Formats: sequence, C-alpha cells, structure tokens
Amino acid sequence: MTDSNPVPLYRTIWRWHFYAGLFVIPFVLVLSATGAAYLFKPDLDRWEERAWRGLPTAGAVDADARVAAALADFPGANFHYYRIPEAPGDAAIVHLGLTNGTMRDVAVSPQGRVIGSADPDRRISAWLSRIHGSLLLGRAGSLIVELAASWAIVMILTGLYLWWPRGRGAAGVVWPRLSLGGRTALRDLHAVTGFWVSGLALALLFTALPWTDVWASGFRAVRAEMGWVSGVQDWKGGGDPHAAHDHKAMAMADHAAHLAAPTVPLARIVERARAEHMPAPAIVQPPGAPNLFGPPNGDTWTLTTQTQNRPLVRKVSYDPATGAEVARSGFADKHAIDRAVNIGIAWHEGQLFGRINQLIGVLTALALFTLAVSGFLMWRRRKPEGALGAPPAARDPARLRGVAAIMLILAALLPLLAASLILLWIAERLLLPRLPRAARWLGMARARPA
Repeated sequence: MTDSNPVPLYRTIWRWHFYAGLFVIPFVLVLSATGAAYLFKPDLDRWEERAWRGLPTAGAVDADARVAAALADFPGANFHYYRIPEAPGDAAIVHLGLTNGTMRDVAVSPQGRVIGSADPDRRISAWLSRIHGSLLLGRAGSLIVELAASWAIVMILTGLYLWWPRGRGAAGVVWPRLSLGGRTALRDLHAVTGFWVSGLALALLFTALPWTDVWASGFRAVRAEMGWVSGVQDWKGGGDPHAAHDHKAMAMADHAAHLAAPTVPLARIVERARAEHMPAPAIVQPPGAPNLFGPPNGDTWTLTTQTQNRPLVRKVSYDPATGAEVARSGFADKHAIDRAVNIGIAWHEGQLFGRINQLIGVLTALALFTLAVSGFLMWRRRKPEGALGAPPAARDPARLRGVAAIMLILAALLPLLAASLILLWIAERLLLPRLPRAARWLGMARARPA
C-alpha cells in the first residue's frame, strides 16, 4: 500500500491501522506465544505429574486414608478437595490450604504414602496464564492487556478495510505473491495472512473480554441490571471477588470452623462419584470447602470437574450424614449468557473440540505472530530517518464522519479504547502543539486544510 491514494477515508484508516499496529505488536508477540502454549495446559499439567502416574496398585487404601496421609505431612492445613485418580495406578491429588496462606497439591500413592507435592501457583500453566493475562504486573498488567486487546480489534478491522480488493484479482488478495519478492511479497504476506486470520483473531479477542477488568465490570453490571444472572459467575473477570482465582483467600479459608465434620466418609462419596463418569480432573469437595469461583461450598459433599471444556461441567451434591444425592446441576441450568461466555472461554482455551480446537488455536497464534513480524518489517523498511513514518494525514476532515462514527461505536463498546482516545485527543490538542518536534516525529503535526 502506498501513500499516493488520494481518498481521505482510506488515508485516515491507514493511519489508524498504523498507530494501532505499532502499539499492539509487542503484545501480539507475547500473547500469541503464551496463548499458544497455554492451549496445552492439560498436557503440561500431566507432564509435570508424570512421576505420579502408573504406580503399583497392590495394597491400595481408601480415599480417607490418603487424605489423612496428606494432612499428616502438612500439619494445620485445611482439606479443600480430593482429585479422583484417572486410573487405578495414579496418585490421588489432595488439595490443601496451608497455614502460611499458600496452597499445595499433595500426591498420595495408592498405598497411602505422600510421594510429592506442588504449589499450583508455580505450575508452568499458571505461569503462562499470569503472563498472558497480566504480563506478571498484577492489575496494572491486566489493564494494559485489555487496552492492547481493544486496539488489536481496531487494527484488525482497519486492516480488513485496507485489504478490500477494490477490483483487484485474487493474487495478493487471497494468496500472497511471494515469487515477486521484496516489498510486494512482504506486503502480500501481511495482507493475506490478516484476511485469513481476521475472523479467528476477532473471536479470540471478543471471547477474552469477559476475563478483563474494566470491560468485564461493565458487563457484570449490565447482566445484573437486565436480570441475566442465575447463579455464581464461574469465570475470572470484572474485579468480582467471587469470580477471582484468589488462592491465598482459598488457602486461609477455615471451613472446619463453620461446619461439623461429615459422618459419611469420603471413600463412599468417591465410590458413588465413579459411577458418574465425570470428565477428568474430577474432584470431591468436603462441606464448607472454598471454591475457585463464588462463596465456599455448602453443607454437602460436592462432586464436580475442573475440565476446561466448560459445557461438560456439572455438579452433584451429597448429604454429609446419609450420602444421598441432594442436588444436581449442569451446563443447561445456566443462564443463556453464561452458557455463551463459557463456550467462548472453552474455545479460547482450546478445549471445546479437543485437539482440533488446539490446532486451530496454534495456527491462529502463528498467523498473528506472522502479522506482527511482517508489520514491523514493513514499518522498518519505509520508516524515514528522524520520524516515526506514519502515513500522511487526510486534509479533508469534513469527509471523515463515517470513520468518527465507527470509532465512537467501538469506543462505546470498549471502555479502555474510549479512555485512550480521549487521552490521545488531549495530547494532540494541548500537548503536541507545545512540542512541535515530537508532533512532527509522530506524524501528528496538524496540517491546514487544502
């Protein structure tokens, strides 16, 4: 694409695409890499637990004995849940909240011996999740990621407008003309890759919004106002204390102080749970145990699953005195909005359709990585000395009302985008006129209408 196109709309959208792309390139690289790796969370977790599988089964003890062994190794700890072994030779995982405010996954062999433990916050998948969601910067990082995602949406939409064929043939539009080499091949690679990945990239960005901070807070408020809430929000987002993975709070929750110990042993509940064929990893929670989402467990034994394929999640509750089933709920019992969000999250995490979903996710990440690298190379090749190299501004702002309308709509839907646009407007009107060199370098020096 050259800067010779005289159409003000095209030139203005090109400028938006340029600034948005330049801002999001480093985030696209980081989030694509960590997101692609996180798609394989179940595989990473199984690899980290490889020494806890395929153990001898002779002399196996029941679930209660395994929990007792874990608690004996960590005095004063609280029992949060028991993860049912997938195979007879697998260790049971007893999840504990320790007295120092941390948590521990304790592996107990079939014979009731503690053979290892792990801090769930130190797993590879947990580290990837923190980089992907907050760049290891806490709430400030999550706001930066949300802002980058908002501008990435702008980048993709403006890129689609620039890609539009306008009477050209399929070459350079549907497939890249790599044989031409040089700038043409690089431009085609960037444009064609952007076209093919745009739908999947937008799907990833929009399904990530419920996990954000500002957008998700507004979404939660709208859901409450419209009466779209049924049950506890079971995803992290929006600053809701009941929706956050607050492991420290979970670890310090003393459920034993509030509820009497159940008279039905865990072993009987585990025996009943096996008949449910719950997707792995299936867990049994004692009465009063804390949850990842929402308030602590009620006064029942609860069987559920931690599978990332959220449409498969269901819960069965058992009376602690008799072991009888007292409640059952599943995906169909959720509000339609919650079902849609959970399907989107399962897709985003690559677990909705198993390996096919993971493959699509990896290809999407590779395409986004290609867009970022090719966009950077295109910028470096055309960047003049002493300037950022932004496309020239249109000289007929009166004809750009359509662009303004589209940006207003996007700003209304994406709060951090709106806030950043306001800051940019203030900087352009008040700050840059006092810094003419910076304005010229950025390509934001205001030109007089022709």
